[in-house]
Amino acid sequence: MAGPGPSKKPSLRVERQLQRAGHRLLAGMDEVGRGALAGPVSVGVVVIDETVRSAPTGVKDSKLLTERARKGLVPRIKRWSITHAVGHAAPEEIDSIGIMAALRLAGLRALAAIDVVPDLVILDGNHDWLTAPYDVGLLAFVEGATPATPPVTTMIKADLKCSSVAAASVLAKVERDELMIRLGVEHPAYGWSLNKGYAAPEHMDALARLGPCDLHRRSWRLPGVYVEGTVLLPEEVLNEGTVDLATSYATADETETAVR
Repeated sequence: MAGPGPSKKPSLRVERQLQRAGHRLLAGMDEVGRGALAGPVSVGVVVIDETVRSAPTGVKDSKLLTERARKGLVPRIKRWSITHAVGHAAPEEIDSIGIMAALRLAGLRALAAIDVVPDLVILDGNHDWLTAPYDVGLLAFVEGATPATPPVTTMIKADLKCSSVAAASVLAKVERDELMIRLGVEHPAYGWSLNKGYAAPEHMDALARLGPCDLHRRSWRLPGVYVEGTVLLPEEVLNEGTVDLATSYATADETETAVR
C-alpha cells in the first residue's frame, strides 16, 4: 500500500536544508502586483534563522487564502519571523525602468528596511529578478537602489513549498491591497477596493470610458490611451509581457493566480 504523498502545505523543510548547508539567516521573498494595471508592484521579505519554529498555522501562498485569513495572519507572521518588510515600486518607476527592474527596486527597498543581511534569499519562480544585472543602467540613478544584493536561490512554486516565502507573499499582498483600497478612495470609478488594480471588468470598463489616471502604468497599452490618434478599445488591449486582457477579465485574486 502506497504511503502518504508529500504535504501540500508549506513547511520549513527546504529552509532547514539550506541552513544545514551553511545559510543560517534565510530570507523568503515574494512579489505581488506584477500583472496589475495600476498601483505599485510590491515585494515582501520574511527572515528566519535556525531558532525559528514552524510557521503559524494557516500560512500558505496568499492567493490560496481569503482576505480575512490573510489579514489575521499578518501579526502572527510578524511575531514569528526574525524581521520582515515590504518594499514597493511606484507606477511611474515601472514606466521608467520596466517591470522586471521595478521588481528588483521593490525587493531592494524591502531588504533595506530590515536590520539584518540575509545569507541567502529564496525567490519564487525560476528567474532571479533580484540580483543586479551586469549593466545596471537606469537603476544606478534610482533613489533607494543602493543596497548590495545577497546571494539568491530560485525555486519554482516556492510559495507553495517554503513557509518563509509563503509568509512573505501574505505580508506583501495585505499591504498592497490596503494601499490600493486607500488609493481607490481618490479614484472611485476604477473599483480598486474590489479589484486592487487588476484587469477586472469594472476596471476595464472605467479605463475605456475615462482613460488612465496618474496611478496607472501608462507605458502599458491600456483602454482609453491614445495610440497614433486612436483610442484603444478593450478588445484591442494587450498587457505587454503578461496576459491578453481581452480574454482574461477576472477578479483580483483570480488574476493573481495566473500572473503576479
